[in-house]
Amino acid sequence: MAHSEEPSGFTDITNQERARDTHTPTLLSPPESKTPPTAKGKRHLSDNTANANGRGSEAVDPGALSKALRQFEDAGKRRERTPTASPSRKRQRVYGDRFIPNRAGQDLQASFSLMHEDGSPATPSKSTRRTPNHELHFQRTEEANRTFSNVLRSEMFDSTVPQAVPQNLSPNDHDNSSNGLPAPNLTPSTPHKNLFTFSASRNQSLSGHWTPSRTPHSRHGPNLDARSELYSLSPVKLNSQQMLLSPRKSPRAVPKVPYKVLDAPDLADDFYLNLVDWGSQNILAVGLGACVYMWNSESGRVTKLLDLEGDDNVTSVNWIQRGSHLAVGTSRGFVQIWDVGHSRRLRTMTGHTARVGALAWNEHILTSGSRDRIIYHRDVRSPEQWTKKLVGHKQEVCGLKWNSEDRQLASGGNDNKLFVWDNMETEPLHKWSEHGAAVKAIAWSPHQRGLLASGGGTADRRICFWNTIAPATSSAAAAAATYSSSSTFPSTFLSSSNDYSLNTSSTPPNPYLLRTLDTGSQVCNLAWSKNSNELVSTHGYSQNQIVVWKYPSMQQVACLTGHTYRVLYLAMRPDGKVIVTGAGDETLRFWDAFKRKESKDDASGSSGVGGLGREGVIR
Repeated sequence: MAHSEEPSGFTDITNQERARDTHTPTLLSPPESKTPPTAKGKRHLSDNTANANGRGSEAVDPGALSKALRQFEDAGKRRERTPTASPSRKRQRVYGDRFIPNRAGQDLQASFSLMHEDGSPATPSKSTRRTPNHELHFQRTEEANRTFSNVLRSEMFDSTVPQAVPQNLSPNDHDNSSNGLPAPNLTPSTPHKNLFTFSASRNQSLSGHWTPSRTPHSRHGPNLDARSELYSLSPVKLNSQQMLLSPRKSPRAVPKVPYKVLDAPDLADDFYLNLVDWGSQNILAVGLGACVYMWNSESGRVTKLLDLEGDDNVTSVNWIQRGSHLAVGTSRGFVQIWDVGHSRRLRTMTGHTARVGALAWNEHILTSGSRDRIIYHRDVRSPEQWTKKLVGHKQEVCGLKWNSEDRQLASGGNDNKLFVWDNMETEPLHKWSEHGAAVKAIAWSPHQRGLLASGGGTADRRICFWNTIAPATSSAAAAAATYSSSSTFPSTFLSSSNDYSLNTSSTPPNPYLLRTLDTGSQVCNLAWSKNSNELVSTHGYSQNQIVVWKYPSMQQVACLTGHTYRVLYLAMRPDGKVIVTGAGDETLRFWDAFKRKESKDDASGSSGVGGLGREGVIR
């Protein structure tokens, strides 16, 4: 019963309050007013303090209430946000159907003036390119592209290129200074011609054809020059016509296949050996295993000169300048001198404790380099084993070449060093360490005094040109810069392994270094042509090619392939026309690489085939 009476009590109190409210209504104060309520309201407030707690004693401001409710709702929303960031969701990218660059801030004309000379519509690619093998027409295509570029440049810009702001825009341009704006800053490198501005002639008819009102006159009278562009029927200018009609030298055609191939069993596949040499009496000497064979280029006859005893092997051969004696280095450190005409050994010289991989003659002086890092000068007229001992290389000596004119010796080693020794001095004149691999390929130029070419191994792949007489002068540096700007091989080398790049600087770090050429593969041998200013290089990893270069532009004349192994050996016929290459594939290949000097008496070795036919065996 108590439970059922409790709700009725609450009901009675509520009804009593409603009854009192109907008899004495509460006077509500206006909104935002401070007028106190009536006394009756105060009495009810004092009587029911515990129950009412002041809720019904004072009128509620509707504006304040709505404001409080909004603040409460806002506070609740802010409480819902946790201080820790919710898991972020990657914003989706919006891709348009095309991209239109904004060139408002670009100066196309000034950018064109900064382009390289080779950059043109005919050659849009700025990447380096190498002449493909077996493609002579590639050179003709490149020449045609360069001609088109020159004609297009001449037609559009004459001898200049457009500038950012032309000097003469319109007759009213002289008022620009009065508006307070500064005049445009014209740099000397930007020419004055405007390419993209066109103004119609005052004598142009409605049909669009130019109708001269009178015969063209010059300052001193009528223009009677028949070569004037006013009377020309050609679509190009006169200088462009002269450029197109001028005779051009066609690229020299070099046979891409060897005219003769010899079998050479047991030809060692060793980068540090020198087993092939061609003497001045037109006899080719080849070291095969423990034997040395002689091949007569005129008769084609093959004879065996020597056979070493025991476990000794041939590691190097080299002819004296007269072609009568042959020096032979062995794997046991001996140096033998043979009289080829009588097939007789004259003497055996000692001194080295390891294999002798490099030999070089300078008249009666024989120089030998070994794996023991020592270089010996030997006077074959003296009974002594050696006369001078050169110490400098830290690893095996693999390259030696004498310059008889200046009496300088160049030596290369497996320590990546190139030394130049003056005459018989025991201290090197130059020590160069620009190569990054073994230096075996060394060649002195017969056309320019003191010019030395050297090639690096697999980790370097570069051909370097040196001036051993004096540091590079300003004129030489300017010439190097000229060849660098005109070369189609961009330096920088290098690019993939199939690319050639020419790295030339007007101020090289080494004053004796003229230029470098990144060939893209191991440089095994170098030889200068005797009849023209050209250079041939043989390569190993990874192309195995023979390349003929035009010096000093270093443009590729021909690229010869056929060997399946590294082309480790190179020799040149005495007339300078034919070269022979040897590789680890145990073949010797003969190439018509260079031109021969025209001479009535020069009939020896014209064919070079002899009596062995197209192919033969050297032993």
